[in-house]
Amino acid sequence: MRDNNVDQALRVLKKKMQREGVFREMKQWRFYEKPSERKNREKSEAIRRARKLARKKAQRDGLIPPDARKKKLMDGKKDRPELRRLPSI
Repeated sequence: MRDNNVDQALRVLKKKMQREGVFREMKQWRFYEKPSERKNREKSEAIRRARKLARKKAQRDGLIPPDARKKKLMDGKKDRPELRRLPSI
C-alpha cells in the first residue's frame, strides 16, 4: 500500500481476484449446479479457451491481423443509426 492509499490497494486486490476467477467461483457456489450442467459449462469454457489460444497463435503467426475482431465490432456500430446521438435543441 503506497502512501496508505486504501482505494488503490483495494482496486489492485479486486483486479487480482478477478483475474484468478474468485468472483466467478463465488457466483457459482450461490446455487446448486447439476453435474450435467457443470459438465456442459466446463466443456464450453474449454472450447472458449482453445479458440482464444488458437486465435492468439494465428495472430502471432501473421495469419490474421491482431485487431480483426475489434475492427468488425467497430464497423458494426458505425452502421447502426440508433447509436448516433441526436442533436440537442
